[in-house]
Amino acid sequence: MSVGVIGSGMTAPRGTDPAPASGGSAAAVRPVPVAPIPTASVGASRLTDSREKFLPLTRHALIDRLTAPNLWPAGQAAEARRFFRYLDFWRHQLYVARLLELEQTYEPFSPDSDLLITRKFTGGERIAMQAQFVEQVRTLLINANFTEIHPSQVEILAQGSFYGLDLQVDMSIFDEVAIFYRGSTTRTETRRHVKQLYLSKQTFDLPVFTRLCVLFKLKPFDVRVAEVMAQLKCERRTAEKLVTKLRRSLPPSINSDYIYLKLFKNIPHSDLEMIFPNTEIKFRFADKLKFGVTASGGVGMGVAGVVSKLAVAATPFGMAGAAVAFGGVAARQIANFIGQRNKYLMKMAQNLYFHAMADNRGVLTLLADRAAEEDVKEEFLLYSVLAKEPATIRDLDEIDAAIERYLKQTFGIDANYDIDDALKRLIDDGIVRQLPDGTLDTLSPAAAAKHIDVLWDAYLDNLPDTDARSGQEFDPAASASTLDAKAP
Repeated sequence: MSVGVIGSGMTAPRGTDPAPASGGSAAAVRPVPVAPIPTASVGASRLTDSREKFLPLTRHALIDRLTAPNLWPAGQAAEARRFFRYLDFWRHQLYVARLLELEQTYEPFSPDSDLLITRKFTGGERIAMQAQFVEQVRTLLINANFTEIHPSQVEILAQGSFYGLDLQVDMSIFDEVAIFYRGSTTRTETRRHVKQLYLSKQTFDLPVFTRLCVLFKLKPFDVRVAEVMAQLKCERRTAEKLVTKLRRSLPPSINSDYIYLKLFKNIPHSDLEMIFPNTEIKFRFADKLKFGVTASGGVGMGVAGVVSKLAVAATPFGMAGAAVAFGGVAARQIANFIGQRNKYLMKMAQNLYFHAMADNRGVLTLLADRAAEEDVKEEFLLYSVLAKEPATIRDLDEIDAAIERYLKQTFGIDANYDIDDALKRLIDDGIVRQLPDGTLDTLSPAAAAKHIDVLWDAYLDNLPDTDARSGQEFDPAASASTLDAKAP
């Protein structure tokens, strides 16, 4: 396949401005790579490519551009548009089926369910279902073009909080933890700085995660106690007291039986620790210095006043008044300390309120929709090349590069296009066939639309059975409580 043939469909028409179109809002922000870190963990994500697979444009905008009449032989543009719409509905339906299965697996671990408990699971079944669910969520996130952040990177990324908070998170309390982002960009912010004596504002670029998803499950209490006993070489009673003390910072509703999912938007890299339930606020050096100066000055003046009053005090009432004055100074310093801490807590709560997008089951629904959209966008781009002239497996690198050039020239998007996944899905659905000699035989737009129509007609006839393969049904009316006690 020649570059010219690819260019006829994958580059902007001659004479047009290659600058980003108005619909390509992604050009307004710069991708920001997450620095890779060395790790010995086999499953750890190594973020080495600054370009993401995420395509920050709508499928509707892509359909409009790819089905322009001048890009197709006479009469095929309308057929291509019809096929793209069919493929869009088909891909979303397949993800709906996956979502229904995922929700069924999640039900024993959902903290928000208000349904009756009608099925019991053994400890071994719950462990197997937990591993299955976590793996399914990871796959869904990857399909939606999210990129994983290894937990060991959290502390490295969270440096110099934009909101002025010093946060710390203990990752050892989690039985499961997965962190994924999609869209690492920068936004311009201004704030006053000590170097300008807070008289003028300083402009700077703030790295942010456009979308940030976290999955976590606490370790059972007994498991965590056993770990503390082994680490500190202490007795069980001591370990239990320590674990209980450390878990006091967690909300009462959080339980080690459940798996929690959270989806956030526009989280600064430096405030990554903010999204965890066990985040602890530490005072910054500036706060400690301020408290030290004011406390030493206040206490010093209080002591001097007490000494002077005691020196002239002739009655017990005078001594009591001096003691009350000193207590007032100490109480004021304690109140300042508590007030600053409450100010930080309120700031963190406000930030999370406006950054939160979805929780638990809502996250699954949103991810399934986003994964389907990412899939069809990749398929639209590849089909638009393969349908215009025969190609072979040997041409894939050239096609991949041409599609990336098209995205850059038309939308201003510098993306790492995933051609292998797109081709696999088109082959699995029968839109493209790989012949023995490596030729990629692609259906015409009209034939492809008819083929999707046939798949739809046969879909319900071949609907898989989703009966639960784990657990045992029981009569909820015979139990002590017929309502699910999980609901907060």
